[in-house]
Amino acid sequence: MFRTKSVEQSIRDTEEPEHALKKSLSALDLTVFGVGVIIGTGIFVLTGQVAKETAGPATAIAFAVAGVVCALAALCYAEFASTVPVAGSAYTFAYAALGELVAWIIGWDLVLEFALGTAVVAVGWSGYVRSLMDNVDWTMPEVLSGPDVAEGFGFDILAFALVLVLTAILVVGMKLSARVTSVVVAIKVAVVLMVIIAGLFFIKAENYKPFIPPAEKQPAGSGWDAPLVQLMFGYEPTNFGIMGIFTAASIVFFAFIGFDVVATAAEETKLPQRDMPRGILGSLIICTVLYVAVSIVVTGMQNYRELSVSAPLADAFKSTGHPFYAGLISFGAAVGLTTVCMILLLGQTRVFFAMSRDGLLPRFFSKTHPRFRTPYRPTILLGVLIAIIAGFTSIEELATLVNIGTLFAFVVVALGVLVLRRTQPDLPRAFRTPWVPLLPIVSVAASVWLMLNLPVETWVRFGAWMALGVLIYFVYGRSHSLLGKRGR
Repeated sequence: MFRTKSVEQSIRDTEEPEHALKKSLSALDLTVFGVGVIIGTGIFVLTGQVAKETAGPATAIAFAVAGVVCALAALCYAEFASTVPVAGSAYTFAYAALGELVAWIIGWDLVLEFALGTAVVAVGWSGYVRSLMDNVDWTMPEVLSGPDVAEGFGFDILAFALVLVLTAILVVGMKLSARVTSVVVAIKVAVVLMVIIAGLFFIKAENYKPFIPPAEKQPAGSGWDAPLVQLMFGYEPTNFGIMGIFTAASIVFFAFIGFDVVATAAEETKLPQRDMPRGILGSLIICTVLYVAVSIVVTGMQNYRELSVSAPLADAFKSTGHPFYAGLISFGAAVGLTTVCMILLLGQTRVFFAMSRDGLLPRFFSKTHPRFRTPYRPTILLGVLIAIIAGFTSIEELATLVNIGTLFAFVVVALGVLVLRRTQPDLPRAFRTPWVPLLPIVSVAASVWLMLNLPVETWVRFGAWMALGVLIYFVYGRSHSLLGKRGR
């Protein structure tokens, strides 16, 4: 259960012709992927919710705190991705450092994270597109608008179609995916910069007073809805004040989910030892700066008590009498979510492919396309399944599971850096995480703290999914493991 797969063996497995992925990505491609997946609904939605209910104008500080937590994990990811340039991200890293059972658990966790993330984002994209269609008097039938809209049976045909189209693009090749992503990310970043630059002209200094509003106690939670930290330690989160900023950071963390997907493309990168750290850290820095700038502008345009929760950026411009900008923001959100959906789908197929190549899932799924050199079998299978899930999904039920899955992966990667430094100190490392062991330990502590702020209900669902994964490992994965067969 705790046998490890050497870094050398992991790299040798990528050289088998029928199981090899095509190397076509550069540092710029990786950075674009990172920006493409990070900038999504978070920046267009969470800013208003957090400012109005939790942090006020200090939301900018909350984004910075969440960015620091992600940066700690990113430094650990960068060391692993440059040392073990193999598809699978945290799954592959755990296999090399912590053993097969832990690797399976984290791989199973990533399958959940990316699958639900793709479905949730596809449904969100569908909502923005329907909103734009309503502006020109085009209305979708309720029965084809999803369960959130229709009474009784509802199927979201737009979300379903989006996932299928993106699946086809990923099957054709990574370079095409990178080109599509580059165009869409350019549009998305342009919209965000437009918000920042145009919004500067409508800022009122009085909206920043007080920048950190006085602390207010949150209503006491109980049962399934209460944060786990409240039930364990009696800690009661506060709105506003200094502690409100940290409470807000655990919420806006949703806006950063996705940068770890960059690591899943390590095997398809031309010079992974150099380009993976640049892509991971570069995309995170760019997005953190944009998030902080947007939150400063929006809370300066409109008093935080009056911000919209559903569409804060667009409604802030409406409040200043500029609906044209509001329309552009809605368009940018709809376009931007396309890349988020595609890159999450990309990440999941690469993790599934890596687990299959190791024998922990059927090896049938580890064959690459003879022409495109992409893992077309798991891409098609997962694309169809996620498209169906997106058609019947309600966002609220699944979003928090994505968050806890990401934080769990952060914890495993940080621990993996510590273990691999001790067990293989002479392993060539193109990028080294600084201040080891202090930085990985702080990364683990920060991620665990944010996990404890999630509801008990989320922990129960996450535990059930993990238990199912462990059962599948002992029934199938352990006996079919390629590493185990080689040992025997």
